[in-house]
Amino acid sequence: MASEHDIQTIKRQEAELVFDLFDEAAAFDIGAAIRKRALKENLPIIVDIRTFDRPLFYAAMPGSNASNPDWARRKINVVKRFLKSTYRMVLEQQRPDRTFKPGEGLDIADYVLAGGGFPITVKNAGVVGVIAVSGLPERDDHGVVVQALCAHLGKDAEALALPASDA
Repeated sequence: MASEHDIQTIKRQEAELVFDLFDEAAAFDIGAAIRKRALKENLPIIVDIRTFDRPLFYAAMPGSNASNPDWARRKINVVKRFLKSTYRMVLEQQRPDRTFKPGEGLDIADYVLAGGGFPITVKNAGVVGVIAVSGLPERDDHGVVVQALCAHLGKDAEALALPASDA
């Protein structure tokens, strides 16, 4: 069952984790921080950071696999289409088959309901790109991105974190 509290927390994350400026240096710093954490904690993930017109950072950690980039690509497409976090979409849509309702017209080859895609929002510009992580359970993929954004933007990660999962 979707937690309304989790949805509200993610909306708060999306509202507060906003850049004054996002550029190649910011993408590199955030990607490098996620990579460093992944190596330290042995997280088998990939990280893909991009604006909607081009890739800016990509890294694959030991233990990640050939399907992770495709999951990230489909998460990126969801953020690009809906301009919100993919984990929020998972909680709002409640579709265990990971697909969108047939009426949405979104091909499963290109769109997936799975957490780990987070919008890059720039003040006075809106959503300009995506940070996607793939390889962990979706709530954890989401958390990795949120923690990295909090650190980069000087926000309190604990105050913006989702509560520990019951699963």
